[in-house]
Amino acid sequence: MAWKSITRQEQRYELVRQLWVGEMSVTDLCRRFKISRQTAYKWWARFRQGRLKALADRSRRPQHVPGRTPARWLERLRRLRRGHPTWGARKLGHYLGKQFGKAGLPSVATLSRWLKRWGLARGRRRRLAGPVVLRPRVRAAGHSNEVWTVDFKGWYRTGDGTRVDPLTVRDLYSRYGLRVALLCSQSVELTRREFIKIFKAYGLPERIRSDNGTPFGGVGPTGLTRLSAWWIKLGIAVEFITPGRPCENGAHEQFHRVYKAEVARAPAQRRAGQQRRSDRWLGFYNEERPHEALAMAVPAVRYRKSRRRLPEQMKPWKYPKGWQRRWVKGNGEISWRGTRRFVGEAFVRDYVGLKPMRKGAWRVYFGPVLVGELHETEGGSIRTAKYRHRRKPR
Repeated sequence: MAWKSITRQEQRYELVRQLWVGEMSVTDLCRRFKISRQTAYKWWARFRQGRLKALADRSRRPQHVPGRTPARWLERLRRLRRGHPTWGARKLGHYLGKQFGKAGLPSVATLSRWLKRWGLARGRRRRLAGPVVLRPRVRAAGHSNEVWTVDFKGWYRTGDGTRVDPLTVRDLYSRYGLRVALLCSQSVELTRREFIKIFKAYGLPERIRSDNGTPFGGVGPTGLTRLSAWWIKLGIAVEFITPGRPCENGAHEQFHRVYKAEVARAPAQRRAGQQRRSDRWLGFYNEERPHEALAMAVPAVRYRKSRRRLPEQMKPWKYPKGWQRRWVKGNGEISWRGTRRFVGEAFVRDYVGLKPMRKGAWRVYFGPVLVGELHETEGGSIRTAKYRHRRKPR
């Protein structure tokens, strides 16, 4: 049989019942309930005034708060915010003072606090700095499939007005064009499907070089997207060029100029016809067109397919003994000791590894890539790593 717990309200009821019966003196009742005579008379007076309802706890909220913001100013603030939903506390305060006078006007901090309390404004959260990682400089290729260069040529329209986004992939060493695919958008999913076809046809490269734009690069930790994180999962190193330096991918830009002059300026009527034209042009570019960088040889003479094949099934990352492993959910968060911590949307539906640094701190990795640092005393996002490019020596 479980022990019965008696609430304070039940104890008060029993006290006033005993006082009503009058079998025990007030002194004995106070000794029994371990209260003072003043408390006993207080609850007896409340019971006589309001019966059983008066035995419940009353609010302890003060009736007068000297520093409380007057209700009229709060109503003015609400009304003005509805009319100007993009204004912040400073603009709202200035306008309120201009319209109603500055006498009694709450401070900007008070206005901001009320906007946040109502859910009409969000404060800026100061992010603590994470580790800084230097990216290696781009390097020339010494053999086929050491570096593939990828990019999206500027979109154009076919004769019937359909927009096409040409995805271009090329081997840097041999200048061999692997694919010109006319996609309907630059989405990650469409680009990934196209790369599956390319990998099945030519194998896997050692590195892929691209710019920092979508769908290859992102604004999250490490600059990776779901596409480039997938490349890393396949064992392909991702090589981003320095922002603002397209010359680091200059050979690919030259490839685009030739394609634009010979194919894109006079497109076919429909997408399918333009794709066939692009395929024929790419075959001519690889097998017949002399290339000055190759001493007038054709790219097909130097290119050889990769021996690394696309795996049929991807396996989750495995991490060293002593590391913690956490599954990244669809929103980019992991569960960590009863809390949710944002890691990055590029790593969804896979495991990240947490390497112990010191007590209460871990370094977060996606395979071999450092993502950031997780500190137990903090909440929300982890301290994301910041990747920078090495400066060339002067």
